[in-house]
Amino acid sequence: MAATTERGPAEEVPSTLFRAHEVLLSMRPDPAAPPARWRAFRLYSARIYRQVADVDRGHHHEALYFAQYERDLADELGRRIERSPAETAR
Repeated sequence: MAATTERGPAEEVPSTLFRAHEVLLSMRPDPAAPPARWRAFRLYSARIYRQVADVDRGHHHEALYFAQYERDLADELGRRIERSPAETAR
């Protein structure tokens, strides 16, 4: 039985890097979405890629690269939001 969270059933971690790319691509926010929404997506993506690195051992280092890349983008968005809090309301 799958674990549950406040939002409902917990999502299964993709078992391959390819599947992680597919899942995350389907979840991408609209390009015009507020920076805060994009930051949340980037942080979630980093977490998924980090978990995939432990499961898809053949793509371990590649998944770690994507995890760090997404984390860096999230950090940059965080700095942007701090400099211009009004952007988060758009």
